[in-house]
Amino acid sequence: MIRGAVFDVDGVLVDSPHEAAWRGALAGFADPAGFTAAFYQAEVAGRPRADGARATLAALAPPADEARVARYSAAKQARIEALIAEGRFAAFPDAMRFATRLNAAGLRLALASSSRNAAAMIDRLTDAAGRPLSRLFHADLSGIELAHGKPDPEIFLRAAAALGLAPAECLVVEDAPAGIRAARAGGMAALGVARRQDGVSLADAGADLVLASLDDLDLTVLPLGQLRAIPSPGVTPDEL
Repeated sequence: MIRGAVFDVDGVLVDSPHEAAWRGALAGFADPAGFTAAFYQAEVAGRPRADGARATLAALAPPADEARVARYSAAKQARIEALIAEGRFAAFPDAMRFATRLNAAGLRLALASSSRNAAAMIDRLTDAAGRPLSRLFHADLSGIELAHGKPDPEIFLRAAAALGLAPAECLVVEDAPAGIRAARAGGMAALGVARRQDGVSLADAGADLVLASLDDLDLTVLPLGQLRAIPSPGVTPDEL
């Protein structure tokens, strides 16, 4: 039985400026042109800030010594704070509808982003009726101190506990391979959202189902946990 859902924020609920912040802050450390969308999804998305900085510098500007990692992390944080202050983000309409449908169906919902900037965006977002988006969620684990970041399942396991649910009762909604691997490692169902035509990488990471839009999920099968049997009419293999 699926009784709860755990949402990543960046790329799932919010079209955030994280990728732009990482790329913009890279000037002075490495050529920002090397920080492609595919690189961001594969190496940075869903991971704690220091891990993302370390992976970026190791790949694009080795060696990734800890002093440079700290400077790059700080530069990225300053840039994203400025972008958030400018309002350079928006909720994905399909995600807002999906969270609203799950809430109305009686599922318990949690936010679980590795980013400490998630709350600054969620707190400023409202639905079509002007109500706070945050009202839909029963727990918020975003930005908490973790012993291990994704793909370790710690944040998702703690989200399930905060909801009072067993991991097997939870569906994780993610857009990054690291998040999908974390969900599977925690014994949770994993729904991949392929907003960047990256469905293959999400499927390879272990997603039970990959959709281009959350509007495509048939909620009537969720109580049975039959994610693998859900058709995805809005997605074809070519689109993934």
